[in-house]
Amino acid sequence: MSRSGADLALLLLGGFRSLADRATAELAARGYEDVRPVHDFALTAILSGADNASELGRRMSVTKQSAAKTIAVLEERGYVAREPDPADGRRMRLHVTERGLAMRREGEAIFDEMREQWEEQVGAEALRGVEDALRQLLGDQRVRLDSPGWLMQDLPADA
Repeated sequence: MSRSGADLALLLLGGFRSLADRATAELAARGYEDVRPVHDFALTAILSGADNASELGRRMSVTKQSAAKTIAVLEERGYVAREPDPADGRRMRLHVTERGLAMRREGEAIFDEMREQWEEQVGAEALRGVEDALRQLLGDQRVRLDSPGWLMQDLPADA
């Protein structure tokens, strides 16, 4: 069994990917078949104040055009809507709809269920140890919402 740094990084990424893929499949089974992990990153950013394509692009480390495409998809599917800015009627602001909030609540419940499954597999103490170790290693660093863009950062446009 290798104990290289690269293997650790792949294990951590694999854990994230496993949870994200399982959550996406379970959301589909519960009626949200049109949701992808990037949509949750976008909704989280919008809920935290990214109320237009430029700001969403900055927070997700993607182009304004890519953010606009994501917004269009989320709007078409009923997860976000645009409303006039009360301070400037010419400007439209994004907000997460009740459907978007309901989907996020369902997703949170799914992640809680998956955590319980992992706890059953490895035991409460082992899982708590993993969580505690990660918190100790990461310190007070916030989880960044720019993962979709970060994964492609500095790649040529045709990559």
